[in-house]
Amino acid sequence: MTETSAPRFLPAPKIAIIGAGGFVFPFRLIGDILSFPALRDAELRLMDIRPEKLGPVARATRELIAHHGFEATVVETGDRRAALDGADVVIITFQVGGIDSYRHDVEIPRKYGIDQTVGDTVGPGGVFRFLRSVPAYDAIAADALEVCPDATFINYANPMAMATAYLNAKGLRTVGLCHSVQGTTRMLARTLGVPYKEVSYRCAGINHQAWILEFMRGQEDLYPQLRETMSRLHQRGRGAAGLAGDDGDHSEVAEGANVYEGGNEQVRTAIMDAFGYFQTESSHHASEYLPYFRRTPELAESYIPERWDYFEICSGHDDQGDIDAQLAQLKEELAPSVEYGASIINSIVTGTPSVVHGNVPNHGSLIENLPADACVEVPCLVDSRGVQPTAIGELPLQLAALNRTNVNVQTLAVRAALTGDAENVHHAVALDPLTASLVTLDQARAMTEELLAAHAALLPEALRPAGA
Repeated sequence: MTETSAPRFLPAPKIAIIGAGGFVFPFRLIGDILSFPALRDAELRLMDIRPEKLGPVARATRELIAHHGFEATVVETGDRRAALDGADVVIITFQVGGIDSYRHDVEIPRKYGIDQTVGDTVGPGGVFRFLRSVPAYDAIAADALEVCPDATFINYANPMAMATAYLNAKGLRTVGLCHSVQGTTRMLARTLGVPYKEVSYRCAGINHQAWILEFMRGQEDLYPQLRETMSRLHQRGRGAAGLAGDDGDHSEVAEGANVYEGGNEQVRTAIMDAFGYFQTESSHHASEYLPYFRRTPELAESYIPERWDYFEICSGHDDQGDIDAQLAQLKEELAPSVEYGASIINSIVTGTPSVVHGNVPNHGSLIENLPADACVEVPCLVDSRGVQPTAIGELPLQLAALNRTNVNVQTLAVRAALTGDAENVHHAVALDPLTASLVTLDQARAMTEELLAAHAALLPEALRPAGA
């Protein structure tokens, strides 16, 4: 059955995007949605609390729809409840506090010697990005359980594992999505000179620290070649000369090795050499998940010779210029990116099966040797019944052990949000592997208190310092 003749399980789906005024990503996702014929009559409810950011996205969306002659409609609103009312699918893609709060996430830990190259998913930066988002998640959940209780929620907001775990704990049927599995497997196929369509793989773990458990070409195991090739290309101390710059769009797949993907892979190669398997997030970001790579500037530079700083990138972007460039591209060629979100919606609407790697509650059965309250990243089947995770069994013991060091931080942060116990915040930060390798317990507590004070106005009331 062709895509255009697939049955419709939902008439003109109502798709709400909460945080639709965000940088680059929401409009690219809208292009993905409109790439599927069954979704071209959707009602797109674009919601953001910042009208100056939402307006350009809504105008570009209407222009794209008109250019291609689609029947989709656009609702532009700052009213969250109205956007959610009767929605079939809700996409969450926002950060609370913007660049000013993000500055605290990276600059305060830096005072204590903790240099986060991203600082939005793990470590002190990840914990506090999550905690200041909790009031927004609570408000969304309260409305959604009344006006769209059966909606499928798709979370793109970081920190992925904490946010997705919390939304599920609040009663929303949520899958968290990332592009690290798609991007990493494509990068590895390109590095080995194997056409991607000929590759199959098995992958599971936690977000940004999932593991390529199998990497095959037909019946051929590509891991021996992968280990030899990556060890030869990515020796510690190797410089970054000759590498292309980062194009900044990590939802797409680079055509060649650059300073972000495939070029500076000494960290992931070292992890594979030590523990046997390749990790699904860039070496820049992967270096934050473990205590081995960022303990001194010199050590970090020996593994990552050209620094990549996501805070600096976010501080300097041009929203309107990026939207205009995307609009021109999508007018010329409307094709889906590697993101999973639109394919999930298409599968729910038409019943056409798809497979995605999603972040979902473990419940003790999907990955047997990770905690029951972990948020895990596993292959999921999607059809008209929604997102259905598949059981992996046990990870190799050393991989589960590495995952658990980060699951500890994630579950403690979620517990802090659910209970209002600020001690759990202190525990989460102190147990972060990179933090623990760099500061004393007293320093970790002082840093956490400083972060609590800096973010006080946005935190859940129970977690605000006395007098804030």
